[in-house]
Amino acid sequence: MKSVLDESKPIFQQIFDMIADDIVDGELLEGEQIPSTTEISKFYQVNRATVQKGLSMLVEAGYAYKQRGVGMFVAEGAKNELLTKRKEEFYIQYVKPTLSEAKRLQMSKEEFIQLIEEDYDD
Repeated sequence: MKSVLDESKPIFQQIFDMIADDIVDGELLEGEQIPSTTEISKFYQVNRATVQKGLSMLVEAGYAYKQRGVGMFVAEGAKNELLTKRKEEFYIQYVKPTLSEAKRLQMSKEEFIQLIEEDYDD
């Protein structure tokens, strides 16, 4: 998890995003326990209910599950589901507008691909 929260989004959303990032980055593995509400609320000095809302969103999305009396864990398949979702979002947010601009500039497909290939391995 990142070390500071900011004003860019509601805190519960940032907590959801940070844990999802940790799953995508392999810092939290499938079946591994997620830090507790208490641990997260103490670390960030935020209300436990706020943290609980972010964690509940993970469960609702299917990326985590609760084990009564033990804690919350990363669900099986969570990383692949998150990667699939984020690739779709990446396409919509970045690729489609970039393709539209390339077409507007009358860039050929070959020119566009060449630009990507030149910097992709950096």
